[in-house]
Amino acid sequence: MTERHFVLAAGGTGGHMVPAAALAAELMARGHRVALISDARGVRFPGLFDGVQTHVLPSGRLEGGPIGWGRAVRNIWTGRAMTLRLFETFRPEAVIGFGGYPAMPALLAAFAAKIPAAVHEQNAVLGRVNRLVAGKVAAIATSYPNIERLAEKHRGKVHLVGNPVRQEVIDLASRGYPPISEDGVFRVLVTGGSQGASVLSDVVPDGLAMLPVAFRRRLQVVHQARPEDIEKARAKYAAHEIPAELATYLPDLPEKLGFAHLVIARAGASTISELTAAGRPAILVPLPSSTDDHQTANVREMVSAGGARMIRQDRFTPKELAKQMQKLGLDPAALENAAKRALSCGRPDAARDLADLVESLNPPRAMVGPSRAKAGLPPGLRPAGAAA
Repeated sequence: MTERHFVLAAGGTGGHMVPAAALAAELMARGHRVALISDARGVRFPGLFDGVQTHVLPSGRLEGGPIGWGRAVRNIWTGRAMTLRLFETFRPEAVIGFGGYPAMPALLAAFAAKIPAAVHEQNAVLGRVNRLVAGKVAAIATSYPNIERLAEKHRGKVHLVGNPVRQEVIDLASRGYPPISEDGVFRVLVTGGSQGASVLSDVVPDGLAMLPVAFRRRLQVVHQARPEDIEKARAKYAAHEIPAELATYLPDLPEKLGFAHLVIARAGASTISELTAAGRPAILVPLPSSTDDHQTANVREMVSAGGARMIRQDRFTPKELAKQMQKLGLDPAALENAAKRALSCGRPDAARDLADLVESLNPPRAMVGPSRAKAGLPPGLRPAGAAA
């Protein structure tokens, strides 16, 4: 296959960076070259973008009043100019944005240079940057069948592909749900996503301590915590005599997820996509301050299918957590069923389908027949909502 060049642009949180990394890996496996544009936060995740040409460019959030807006616009415009210079040497055939303000300069540069562009939305609510550019991009790739804050006039651009996850997570589905014996270890994974979650460190140790003694003695916990919370959480687990491994970052998260019988987590897009790709039941606590309350929207499909339970943060107390834990944890059959239902929501081919869409944005003539070229679609894909 002829080597082609693609630019990926993503904001600095794990929710943006993980799917971008999964797409980069898929495109490189197809023989293409990939460059990443992000901010300083986006390149801090070890191992995510090995072998990818990486560029940290200025960007800014449109907040903080007139002074903040002015500074952000200047940074975005500077980043756009730098990206245009990158395009002169790298010569991408398409640019793909994954949301977040650091993606804006690259997308604006693509529009100026008349390079085909697309965006990928990880959440069930179209993000601010993706809303701003929706009218200009050639395609909008989504992770959920129903997307809020998407203008009706742009729905013809939508392609449901799912949210790409790492291959190590996808491989967990073939291993199946880990068996639970009546007196065996019960493994709990607690994660607040790439940024952690203080409420989980505050509530989870005390909630687990309220479980029946026989159940509590079986627990083995892996807990990802914020740096400022980790010692407090470690002390709580120790006081409750609950074995717990704590870390501020879990580079081996797929391995930890593979052994977990239950996950207690925030409801970020990457977390949901990994749970559903691996088939792991969860208790989810959406971040109430998330933009447009998108984390609450993210959990609906998984909860409706029976693969997860949601507890709103204002009701997330040790007592409520213990109650939900007992409903799930004391019935292995119910947990295994929840794992199957979680798996039913997964879209393990998301990276492949997104890469197909990306290749179709500016396809070599020899690769696309007349009917597919006119439709602008890769083989096997159709706009979301189109008849099968």
